[in-house]
Order: sequence, then structure tokens, then C-alpha cells
Amino acid sequence: EVQLAESGGDLVQAGGSLRLSCTASGFAFDDYAIGWFRQAPGKEREAVSVISRTTGSTYYTDSVKGRFTLSSDNAKSTVFLQMNSLKPEDTATYYCARDSNGSGLDWVYWGQGTQVTVSS
Repeated sequence: EVQLAESGGDLVQAGGSLRLSCTASGFAFDDYAIGWFRQAPGKEREAVSVISRTTGSTYYTDSVKGRFTLSSDNAKSTVFLQMNSLKPEDTATYYCARDSNGSGLDWVYWGQGTQVTVSS
């Protein structure tokens, strides 16, 4: 059974940092893209950062470039999202997801989410 478990969300002041973790199980971790997404109340879910297995590249949405870093510990089947210089607009529920084939285009499995709240 594919499982994704996020952790690390918290309440933090603007300018602070958090590190989110996504631990995966039930599949060959190296074969699939893993992405971080977020959804704020009243807004659509957006992709924050994605690591593609087919290209080896990492994508960041423009609003987090230079502040967030995605990294992967394949031995532990865990993906991290280091978030620095947090802003109130980063407040959202953050989800990790796994795709269907490594390309990072079709997301089929989702974690339960972890809440990040950034106070001004």
C-alpha cells in the first residue's frame, strides 16, 4: 500500500524557517516523482516544488524560489522541504504527493497534509 506521511508543520513568525518531511512507503521511492503542494483557504492547490525522476530536475514555483529547498534522502524514502524566510502568504496546508510514472505530471497519491501558519 502506498503511503505518504507529512510532518513538520507549525506556527512560525514571518522570517522564520521550517522543515517539512514526507516519508514514503509501499513503492520504489527512486522510481517516482515526489512533489510538495499547498492549499490555502479559499485558494486552489498549487505545486510548490517537485522533483522529477525522469529528468532529475527540481521545480519551484516562482513565489518560493530562493527561499525553499527540496531535498531527498533516498535511503530513508523521505523528501524534505526546507522553508526559509517564511511569509504570511506561505500559510497553507502542505501536502506531498507521488506521481504515476516519474515524470511529475500526473499525481495519484497524496498525504494527509501538514499545516503551516506564518504570523506577521
